[in-house]
Amino acid sequence: MSQLRGHIRIASDIEAEIERVERILKPFRVVKFVEENFKIEHAKQVVNEAYISSSEVKYIILAALEFTAVAQNSLLKLLEEPPVNIEFILISPTKSNLLQTVRSRLPILKMSANHENVALSLNLARIDYAEVFQFLKENARVKKNEAKTLLETLFFQATVRQQLILSPLQLENFDKAYRLLDLNSRPQSVLAMILMSFVREK
Repeated sequence: MSQLRGHIRIASDIEAEIERVERILKPFRVVKFVEENFKIEHAKQVVNEAYISSSEVKYIILAALEFTAVAQNSLLKLLEEPPVNIEFILISPTKSNLLQTVRSRLPILKMSANHENVALSLNLARIDYAEVFQFLKENARVKKNEAKTLLETLFFQATVRQQLILSPLQLENFDKAYRLLDLNSRPQSVLAMILMSFVREK
């Protein structure tokens, strides 16, 4: 199984996104590093914080309008092999702010404005074919933007609410799903791809 934990959020309003993430993550511990320009000295502080051991899951938010290449390079190993119970959430207004090496290590969620994650009753660790069929039936008429909201909700259901460690296939599918929706793939097919990966991983 992959040891990758965390993700990248692309959002135009950094402050609003941080507030939204904090609401979603309650009651988990959240440590924030919010800068206009994220530099090497900030990266060193992140490394120090990440290695403070925690018996509970601790989320470290790195949010900035810009990230220097040196700072990002210094965090690559940490993002690839985070300490136990540490999850990283990177928030940036644009994907191009981040090096390809960083983008390849974490799935990317493009946040639409003005929506909240809704709780789903699905247990992704135990989901079966019948539940997948029922979910797809209930969401048969979703539009592209609604499907993106559902994708984000499923991602949080898995990684935050149910504390699952996603496999490389599952991470790749989440990343691919957003691109497919942008290319106007059928939302139901994209959601089916995501849910079926959880059935197969059991």
